[in-house]
Amino acid sequence: MLSKRIIPCLDIKDGKVVKGTNFIGLKELGEPVEFAKEYEKQCADEIIFLDITATYENREIIGDIISHAARVLSIPLTVGGGIHTIDDFQKILSKGADKVSINSAAVKDPKLITQAAEKFGNQCVVVAIDAKINSAGSYDVYIKGGRENTGLDLVRWVKQCEQLGAGEILLTSMDKDGTKSGYDINMLNIVCESVNIPVIASGGCGSVEDIVNVFKETRSDAALVASLFHYKEITIDEVKEALIKNKVPARRLSMRT
Repeated sequence: MLSKRIIPCLDIKDGKVVKGTNFIGLKELGEPVEFAKEYEKQCADEIIFLDITATYENREIIGDIISHAARVLSIPLTVGGGIHTIDDFQKILSKGADKVSINSAAVKDPKLITQAAEKFGNQCVVVAIDAKINSAGSYDVYIKGGRENTGLDLVRWVKQCEQLGAGEILLTSMDKDGTKSGYDINMLNIVCESVNIPVIASGGCGSVEDIVNVFKETRSDAALVASLFHYKEITIDEVKEALIKNKVPARRLSMRT
């Protein structure tokens, strides 16, 4: 059985790691590459950089950060935020990123998924999806940072993403995000049963128990974590120890000396 992955996510604004709620009340926490290096020492399986400003002026800043990170990290690096075209994919990957995450752009132009997969390989294409339960009990897909309901049905969209060539789904529960009440188990189970590509669980993580539960109760391949690690409430080593104790397969090769 493949090891379950633990993936720290770093929101980056103006070249710094920030944390807030729905991008409001952002607090600057430090340098992205320093955070990433520390997380690799703690046995993170991958790193995600999310450029939440993603303006033309900031492209050079995030490009330099990606280049620096790629030089010092040995684990995969995924980059998302403001990516709309194949040229954007090319620039991010040429800086040393291993994967590119797209969200709103994929909904607006689904052909971008296929074009990127054909040019760079399915393994490079991560489709990030923000979803929220509706009055009928199914899930709607949102874009623009969760501000716009597309009316797309979540299950239909994830199946389409797989057919178009996505290599992975990064699924965020808007209902759970920021609550620290645990991942959205029901939503994750529905999606994991609908596709055959890896699914990354995101939104709602508040404890190591939440991470253990998401792997024991769903077929999620990875768990995305931010605040717990950024604020040093727990280390990735400790998460891996808890997973192994609970018979969840996890890579346990801390790089600490």
